[in-house]
Amino acid sequence: MNSLPVLNDNGGTDLKSAPRLPDWFKVRIDSGPRYRRMKGLVQDLRLHTVCEEARCPNLWDCWNRGTATFMILGDVCTRSCGFCAVATGRPIEPDRDEPKRVARAVKALNLRHTVITSVNRDELPDGGAGIFAEAIREVRKLHDCTVEVLIPDFKGSRSAQTEVFLAWPDILNHNTETVPRLYRSVRPQGKYAWSLDLISRAKQAGLVAKSGLMLGLGETAEEVHAVMADLIAAGCDILTLGQYLQPTPKHLPVIRYYPPDEFLALKDEGLRLGFRHMESGPLVRSSFHAEEQALIFRSET
Repeated sequence: MNSLPVLNDNGGTDLKSAPRLPDWFKVRIDSGPRYRRMKGLVQDLRLHTVCEEARCPNLWDCWNRGTATFMILGDVCTRSCGFCAVATGRPIEPDRDEPKRVARAVKALNLRHTVITSVNRDELPDGGAGIFAEAIREVRKLHDCTVEVLIPDFKGSRSAQTEVFLAWPDILNHNTETVPRLYRSVRPQGKYAWSLDLISRAKQAGLVAKSGLMLGLGETAEEVHAVMADLIAAGCDILTLGQYLQPTPKHLPVIRYYPPDEFLALKDEGLRLGFRHMESGPLVRSSFHAEEQALIFRSET
């Protein structure tokens, strides 16, 4: 084991031994023809995907199934979250043609469901909400599919949130990411209250509300249960639970790897609490089985 800084009870760090990746945690790398087509299309249209930027372990599986999460508003984030591999710095001006290129990619891939996310753009007056709304509208102009957006908190701006709501995505996703005690290290520029308020307002607006948590950053079972209860109270419909993986040695270390049976137990508990749908497992990420989720909720309307 390597000595790495580990989160203490106050969200700070101590020098301890980080656990190794367990034997049962395996990812199959398959750069098949659909993967190559997806990669070529993303490059040709000068698009970014969170699959690549955040080093998602499901990249090969999703791209071979012809699904991807498009990342708009560039590939440089104004925040420095302790878990995220996306570059931090000063972004360039938003590309106003980007929503049209995303729509062209969605049509070319003949997607039934598309997920659109972004970096944080805290320097913009609306945090990039207008580009999100335009991307939803452009996709719907060119192609018939369900649209999910995974949005930032917009620093709690209700007007920015409303701009996205009014474009009426089929699923409105915003990840809580972790428990409140760990925000100082995991999401130092975010606020737990902002996230809960966003989910609550999305539900009040009549949208399907979704959120997600990473496990393994030092949270306790009681803290996870409390966040799940808070999300239910806020009206969250869908919850994803996945294992945090350290993207580089500079990022927060993994404190614990949850075995698959604990993820299943958390799923059972979440469904008992009232979530309408849950994805819970080591490799689960925000967009995991997103197409199936959209089809379930579309059939209910």
